[in-house]
Amino acid sequence: MGNPDNLTDIAERIDSGTRLGFEDGVRLLRTRDIHTLGRLADLVRRRKHGDAAYYNVNRHINYTNLCVLRCKFCSFYKPWSPEAKDGYTLTVNQVVARAREAYQRGATEVHIVGGLHPKLPFSYYTDMCAAIREACPRLHIKAFTAIEIIHLARIAKPRRTISEVLTELRAAGLDSLPGGGAEIFDDRVHDEAFQNKVGEAEWFDVHRAAHELGIFTNATMLYGHVETLEERVGHLLKLRAHQDESQASCPARFNCVVPLSFIPEGSALDDLPGPTGLDDLRTLAVSRLMLDNFDHVKAFWIMLSPKLAQVSLNWGVDDIDGTVVDYDITRREGGGTRRQELSVDKLQRLIREAGFVPTERDSSYRRVIRREGSWSVEDQDFSVSFGVRGE
Repeated sequence: MGNPDNLTDIAERIDSGTRLGFEDGVRLLRTRDIHTLGRLADLVRRRKHGDAAYYNVNRHINYTNLCVLRCKFCSFYKPWSPEAKDGYTLTVNQVVARAREAYQRGATEVHIVGGLHPKLPFSYYTDMCAAIREACPRLHIKAFTAIEIIHLARIAKPRRTISEVLTELRAAGLDSLPGGGAEIFDDRVHDEAFQNKVGEAEWFDVHRAAHELGIFTNATMLYGHVETLEERVGHLLKLRAHQDESQASCPARFNCVVPLSFIPEGSALDDLPGPTGLDDLRTLAVSRLMLDNFDHVKAFWIMLSPKLAQVSLNWGVDDIDGTVVDYDITRREGGGTRRQELSVDKLQRLIREAGFVPTERDSSYRRVIRREGSWSVEDQDFSVSFGVRGE
């Protein structure tokens, strides 16, 4: 078979724009020639985006940590019971207050996810979207993973279909869906690590329905726990196939892929070592190379660290997410406060130090233009003033 680290044939296919296959992906994840891997991912990244590297001004809101699931990889959830300790649930007014604060500071997006709370009514979620939209007219609402959407369809009275849930949420103000809950698309991994959570068929059902309705979504992959490298590549190929389908027949598609580095601390899998920094870079690079129909690969600095996210810009990544501010779900350094924030100056500095041009984007990857006390979007006829009183 020759030298397994000789990537010449793969490099030739990438140079010519030929789509890679399963065996190529496995070879790239296993290769010791990491310099060639990084160079190839950077080549594809620069073909798509040149020297631009994206960030946004956003805020994450986790509305509850109470959840009926018991996923082994999750250190965020608290088991639901009427006497649950250490659990919290924000009121609609509290969620809106956080969104309004972000809007008044110039945020363009709010990212809202939470646990599967068995007692919150469907109206809680529609009221939340409607109240944010009223308080923050131009704030993009990216909210509710596929798992949450399925949960809402089940608890709604009368029960809704997935499309009905999405339609009602969109009417209330929802703009797009995040990509969480995908984990690894494999039955063996599902049964071992998140047996009680819906699997890949249901996750794709939600995103297919969203794309058919014209709602853009993201996609994720949680890697570095119990999956094999082959299962990791299989996950990427299933995302690629779905993107092909959406691009061919739907008005919307996946905006980006967000590979998420598993953090063992505090989870039921805390005996695992978790991925190394090199494994993170390999996975980001291979995501770029395998997902030729995804425009954007995002490095979520919360789960990687700002410095590794910076390095990843030369490994196929074109987006390092945003300001975030509060994030309860994971803490790379363990414990500590939920406050996890990078200023715009810091994000821009990380990008410049990596040799790229900082480019602020909105949730649809349109360029954001900032002036004193206001922001607008390139080629869009509106301007949002921010400050003490917002727009």
